[in-house]
Amino acid sequence: MVETDKISELADKRKKLLLGGGQDRIDKQHAEGRLTARERVNELLDADTFQEQGLFAQHRATLFGMAGKETPADGVVTGSGFVDGRVVHVASQDFTVLGGSAGLVHCEKIVEAMNGSLKTGTPFVLINDSGGARVQEGVDALSGYAKVFYANTAASGVVPQISLICGPCAGGAAYSPALTDFIIQTRQASMFITGPAVIKQVTGQAVSAEDLGGPDAHMEKSGVIHFIADDDHHAVEICKKLLSFLPNNNLEDPPYIAGDYDLSKNPKLNTIIPTDAKKPYDVRDVIAEIVDYGDFLEVQSGYAQNMVVGFARLAGRSIGIVANQPNFFAGVIDINASDKSARFIRFCNAFNIPIVTFVDTPGFMPGTEQEYGGIIRHGAKMLFAYSAATVPLLTVILRKAYGGAYVAMAAKDLHTDRVFAWPTAEIAVMGAEGAAEIVFKKDISEAEDKAAMRQQKIAEYRDVFASPYVSAGRRMVDDVIVPEDTRSYLAKSLDILYTKRELRPQKKHGLMPL
Repeated sequence: MVETDKISELADKRKKLLLGGGQDRIDKQHAEGRLTARERVNELLDADTFQEQGLFAQHRATLFGMAGKETPADGVVTGSGFVDGRVVHVASQDFTVLGGSAGLVHCEKIVEAMNGSLKTGTPFVLINDSGGARVQEGVDALSGYAKVFYANTAASGVVPQISLICGPCAGGAAYSPALTDFIIQTRQASMFITGPAVIKQVTGQAVSAEDLGGPDAHMEKSGVIHFIADDDHHAVEICKKLLSFLPNNNLEDPPYIAGDYDLSKNPKLNTIIPTDAKKPYDVRDVIAEIVDYGDFLEVQSGYAQNMVVGFARLAGRSIGIVANQPNFFAGVIDINASDKSARFIRFCNAFNIPIVTFVDTPGFMPGTEQEYGGIIRHGAKMLFAYSAATVPLLTVILRKAYGGAYVAMAAKDLHTDRVFAWPTAEIAVMGAEGAAEIVFKKDISEAEDKAAMRQQKIAEYRDVFASPYVSAGRRMVDDVIVPEDTRSYLAKSLDILYTKRELRPQKKHGLMPL
């Protein structure tokens, strides 16, 4: 029988360790509008499901005042639990313990949680709140970081990895979130490789932490993050919703839940596309009328807004959506839009999520800035991502689909399974206005009424080449459909393609134009 005093001793030790850096530091964390590491874990996981590993872990450093210094759980809470009944492994950095700094043991605990995800085939969530490497441990801390980066890479494409940035995330520590699939950053957090003080010292540039590494900077400029959260509570909410669309691992299908099975006609879809082909509209209005309950989780909503990507459900099935956005740069595809869509397509393919593509684009962005920036290389990423995808691929051409951009948006010849076109679709090498100037240049120049002849030839070109019926006749479009029937066509196609299997040549991996 275990002695009572031993049990009391254990209870006292656990009570002390669970306080992390102590009540004063917990109070300071709350005063700054942030939860503690344990509070974040408890909010993420279902009640009473968390099983911690490594509560009694301690560093092994002896230099620079570290000898005998107690670091509860070595500054990171790790273990596993359930989110909406599904197993998830989690690591949550504790800023109340040495500023959440990462030493060797700290990093080894995170790696152990990642390995637990790999062994069990379950998602991994890393909650970041750290001042960076524990400088008192020197190169041991760098060794720990390397172990984390390797584990991130090993898990990539095998289990979903989600990072929550809920406090500072500086230096090498920022590369771990960058290796994960999705990053959710709160408005109380910052993330950068080199901080404002170092930048000022080295380059002379003065910049605030917010402007350098705040959520708006990373959403709108760098494209590093995928979601902005108002606070820790909101970050956890986004994480849980995101997980609901994803499978546990790459060998499973996404969750199939009770969805909206009403596939009746939706006349609203007949009225969204303006009669004037030059007028913009919000493609999210189209998406909302097609997906279950209009529920669409947009990813990177503030970055490369000419391309819309995100998750939804169609008759209960998870789908990834890629769509041109006509009300931003007319839906033209530029470097950032190419990267944004290609990365999302690759994720969906890795985790068996069908992709639905909505097309309305006049082409790739012209200009020296884009050419010098490598639009050829970046646009090729889209072609590679779609061509390499083996999940069900469905495309709906809403309006413009011109030139190479038509092909890059999951054209039929990239082995897309179903391509539907609305009657408003224009599929051609280029727009009818530009094409008429080339093809009928002589007729227009010799006409008495050049303006009338130009309009006549534009209409002629559109009828002969750009009509969706021409593409349907050449089997580049499977069917021309009434917009109100789109949801039904897509849902039935997913049911048919649910068991799709496509074999590709054996190889270590393809060489995406990075």
